[in-house]
Amino acid sequence: MTIDKSLKVRMGAIRNRNVLTRAERVGKLVELERWTEGDPVLGLPKTRVVKITLKKKKKKKAEEEGAEAEQKKPGK
Repeated sequence: MTIDKSLKVRMGAIRNRNVLTRAERVGKLVELERWTEGDPVLGLPKTRVVKITLKKKKKKKAEEEGAEAEQKKPGK
């Protein structure tokens, strides 16, 4: 059986998803001061999960390797 076109995930349509466990969500709400002791655990509000992406440092690494190679050359 094939998947309907409307159900396929496109590369540009990927978003951050809320996949925290209940304990993690309560912890996050405590940090944000939106939940206090004694509040019901069921029906918690959604908490956003922020995905952090780090940029690669290819230029610096290439420059460092080039500088090390120049220092190791004999004759200078």
